[in-house]
Amino acid sequence: MHKIAEAPPQAQNKRIIIAKIVVVALYGVGLIGLSLPEYRAFFLMLTPAQLLLTLVLLLGFHRGWSDAFPIFAAVAFWLGFGSELIGVHTGYIFGDYVYGPTLGPMLWEVPIIIGVNWFILVYLTGTVLQKVTDNDFYAALLGATAMIVIDYIMEPVAVALDMWYWKFEIIPPSNYFTWFGVAFLIHLIYRKGNFEKGNPLAAFILVAMILFFTFLNFTLEL
Repeated sequence: MHKIAEAPPQAQNKRIIIAKIVVVALYGVGLIGLSLPEYRAFFLMLTPAQLLLTLVLLLGFHRGWSDAFPIFAAVAFWLGFGSELIGVHTGYIFGDYVYGPTLGPMLWEVPIIIGVNWFILVYLTGTVLQKVTDNDFYAALLGATAMIVIDYIMEPVAVALDMWYWKFEIIPPSNYFTWFGVAFLIHLIYRKGNFEKGNPLAAFILVAMILFFTFLNFTLEL
């Protein structure tokens, strides 16, 4: 395992404080901008950039830079992206849906950023819950359950903001079952990965994301 020299505690604490301020600004300004109809179109264009900046912040404070970590990141990306690819073109995984323009450039009718989103969500929930149990199977169950809750909060907002659309505007129950299944598999791989699973920003960003979508459920006309 490769060790990266850590900054002195005082300098590290300052970095964390600055990063948290950036997170608050990132999601706070985004929340306000998306809640105001006159500015919504502009902030919708920034959605992929928001996810990428979140990714950069997480990786900047990730502690377990072993050879296994980038392998896990790639697997999480492609399992998430691949499941969405099959879902969009067959309707057999999550249900009958298509992606809108909000999430940016697409590959085979699936936004490339969606693979990043899968990695971020698994990484956040996995890191926050990693000390709850030593059992990898139970930890994966908890992580996948947490992701179902997040998806449930996120779905109405995503549809309202043209991220994706469901056929007949109905979210099928299969979406949550298969979301759980894919999330469980990636979480299990995360648990088995031979790298340190610590990040001082993970819990803060996870809470920021949940609050972001929760408040949008009330501020948007759903």
